[in-house]
Amino acid sequence: MIKIVTDTTCDLPADLFDRYRISVVPINIQFGQTTLREGIDIQPDAFYQRIETTGSLPTTSQPSVGQFCQCFETLAADGSEILAIHLTSKLSGTWQSATLAARQLAGRVKVTVLDSMTSSVGLGLLVREAAQLVEAGWSLSQIVAHLETRRSQMAVFILLKNLRYARMSGRVGRIRETLASVLKVKPIIGVNDGTLIPLDRVRGQQQGIARMIALARETVGDAPVHLAVAHAIDRPQAETILTQAQAQLNCRDTFIADLAMSLAVHFGPGSVGFVTYPA
Repeated sequence: MIKIVTDTTCDLPADLFDRYRISVVPINIQFGQTTLREGIDIQPDAFYQRIETTGSLPTTSQPSVGQFCQCFETLAADGSEILAIHLTSKLSGTWQSATLAARQLAGRVKVTVLDSMTSSVGLGLLVREAAQLVEAGWSLSQIVAHLETRRSQMAVFILLKNLRYARMSGRVGRIRETLASVLKVKPIIGVNDGTLIPLDRVRGQQQGIARMIALARETVGDAPVHLAVAHAIDRPQAETILTQAQAQLNCRDTFIADLAMSLAVHFGPGSVGFVTYPA
């Protein structure tokens, strides 16, 4: 048997985690000296309220090697193999922690760790596909080889509402200099080889949504795609994206998910985005 493990930056509808028995290791969110496990010790309402009340952003850190070891050993107690799929190693040490845990358990537990080269609903789509392939009877090596090819076919589009969060974040890499010179416009951000990159600049939320969908159309054309939308406490904007995308792209299936708190730290409330993935 193959069991799937991911982390809390994996954004999927809640029922799919249960449907495919996907195990989730929490990212740590730190408010001052207090460390909270995402989705266990703190939930979104309290998270955003705490930011609003304190006027400051928390930091995030990857799960410890020990947390991963405990998770892997528990899941493998019945002899199962483990496939751990995590957010891009370019933005977090989570993949590294999982890899170190797998090495410590070598010879006792068979763990394969895959860098998704993405996060949020992009990670969610990869994890969902992995689970579907497990159900279809694929071997672990077949699934890993397939996902290593598929992850580069994903197109990511993110529209920031509040630039303050991106400027304060130490995880946005190459987009920081761009943001510093365009404070009056909204940046559209993509992902290339696991790293955030600037795609365009727009004025206004609706123009930003229209531009993201136009960029997606340029990328995928009429090809059938899976499409997933993520939002940071702005469901109406997510629904707008979904409606417009369904009208202009060949969407085979779609879903909307809340953006992980550990990602919202860097993008900010009101951020929205979506991913296309060949169907």
